[in-house]
Amino acid sequence: MAGRGKHALSFKILGECSTSKARASAVTLPHATVEAPVFMPVGTQGTLKGLVPDQLRELDCKIMLGNTYHLGHRPGPDLLEKAGGLHKFMNWDRALLTDSGGFQMVSLLELAEITEEGVKFKSPHDGSMMLLTPEKSIEIQNAIGADIIMQLDDVVHSSVSGPRLEEAMHRTIRWLDRCIAAHKRPSEQCLFPIVQGGLNAELREKCAKELLKRDVGGYAIGGLSGGEEKSDFWKMVKVSTDLLPKDKPRYLMGVGFAVDLVVCVALGCDMFDCVFPTRTARFGCALVKTGQLNLKSKSFAQDFRPIDGSCLCPTCKTYTRAYLHTLANTEAAACNIITVHNVAYQLRLMKSMRESILADKFPEFVTSFFKDMFPSGEFPQWAVDALDSVGIHLR
Repeated sequence: MAGRGKHALSFKILGECSTSKARASAVTLPHATVEAPVFMPVGTQGTLKGLVPDQLRELDCKIMLGNTYHLGHRPGPDLLEKAGGLHKFMNWDRALLTDSGGFQMVSLLELAEITEEGVKFKSPHDGSMMLLTPEKSIEIQNAIGADIIMQLDDVVHSSVSGPRLEEAMHRTIRWLDRCIAAHKRPSEQCLFPIVQGGLNAELREKCAKELLKRDVGGYAIGGLSGGEEKSDFWKMVKVSTDLLPKDKPRYLMGVGFAVDLVVCVALGCDMFDCVFPTRTARFGCALVKTGQLNLKSKSFAQDFRPIDGSCLCPTCKTYTRAYLHTLANTEAAACNIITVHNVAYQLRLMKSMRESILADKFPEFVTSFFKDMFPSGEFPQWAVDALDSVGIHLR
């Protein structure tokens, strides 16, 4: 099943789970063909914190994120255009996705004023004012040159309800039309609209149905992973994927915990991003199939095993837990070394899911994953309910 060829993206489903909504696919973009389900590491200003692009290539990462708001401030669109776009500027020959800057409405709310025109920001860098309109967001993203770009959406915190939430949903649709009109490079960059509506299923449904009237190459699901109850989170993901077409990729924004990734693949999502694996590495935490190892803990001081004996990443092939324990308490290099492993963990998790879907053994994979993560059998109820809704029964 392939998407239409008029966008800078084509989408082909390679296999589907016969039980759940999980699917394995190929997303072909100008700079890479990305196998999905895929986790996309977040490189805010043209690099992952603590890594260089070569290290991502070594891990066979095919797509990463850049942040429009921050890149728009530094180095700015003029310099990026002179450099030939972010790909050339950072020497990255694979795919890039940029967010629109909309998320900063929530994360930098005290610095932002939102009107129909756009969002007026006070820069956290130098205190200068910047008006981010739908047109400006697209102009910056056109200069950055990412393979997938996002519409500017009116983002509110997931706890918001009532008139403000409804206003944000309708404004997101109006801003999408302004983004489509402003987009100067549609044959080189695929523009994704964003399903909004907070924790209100009716608003999400209205939004999704409205977005379906526009000719786009894929869809994002936004406004979640903001601290809402997981029992609400999964229902909003399912409402969205139930409505979005099967022949386009579905990108769930800001999701990166392993349990969330597995559940949301079962619910029909294809693409994910999150700062979690890189941020937790900076605190000395390594991701493993049972959860996390806090390498700052004294219990690892004389542990000469790798982080994960079954992991083939450069970190696990080279360093022991004892060495990383020493570094994690004193040296900045620990951030680099643990980040390599954490990104490798996320990519391997996604690869394992893809392979299990292609073999039509995804429910078995899910069961095994949850047994490893929760050996006591005390699974999170929200995950049990979410998986039940698509025919995978943990109990």
